[in-house]
Amino acid sequence: MHFAENLKFLRQRQNKSQVNLAAELDIARTTLSGYERSVQPPFRTLIKISNYFNISLDAFIKYKLDALSEFQLSQIEKGFDVDITGNKLRLLTISVDNSGNENIEMVPVKAQAGYTNSYGDLDFIAALPKFKLPFLSENKTYRTFQIEGDSMLPIKEGSWVTCSYVENWEHIKNGKAYIVVTKDEGVVFKIVYNRLNENNFLLVSSNKSYSPYEIPVSQISEIWQFETYNSFEFDA
Repeated sequence: MHFAENLKFLRQRQNKSQVNLAAELDIARTTLSGYERSVQPPFRTLIKISNYFNISLDAFIKYKLDALSEFQLSQIEKGFDVDITGNKLRLLTISVDNSGNENIEMVPVKAQAGYTNSYGDLDFIAALPKFKLPFLSENKTYRTFQIEGDSMLPIKEGSWVTCSYVENWEHIKNGKAYIVVTKDEGVVFKIVYNRLNENNFLLVSSNKSYSPYEIPVSQISEIWQFETYNSFEFDA
């Protein structure tokens, strides 16, 4: 639990003395000093302090705030409970072969609606078709998605794009192609521009007939970086 150190950090971040903050919280300075030395506040006071700093009580207790990047911290201070970096508090659900090596699961178009709702469901992932690409690095986790439409020419509709999982969305490289798993639009394949400082990404098609558009971070479930593709026929 990081409440005490976070309280002191946030007070100092706002350039407030213990006297000033205690007055604004309507508590004694010595009481506030005790909280910063790990004295446990009453639950009602915990809520009052988290509301004062506009930070959820969950984040106040769970995260060591001074270890976060300035962007991550600013998002938490704005009240966002979304995972702004992609480092979700869950393990990516994968399947392995009999030797314990990760499979590359294939997500055909007809399974993508289910994928957006069940990407964390082990049974769903285990039921997807699988294959291997021996030339890929073993240091990444891969997934292959079948694409719809002609927005990413010269990669044609029906092609299979193999991508590597992006853990930290701050590492998204502008102008590179990614599979973006969204809550409302499903699985989309686009050229991505990182606008995390504005809490969104810009998605651009290689086919100029399609207009670029922004998507909020809160609408994104997963991001996968394009590695390779093929156009083989596969009856999934």
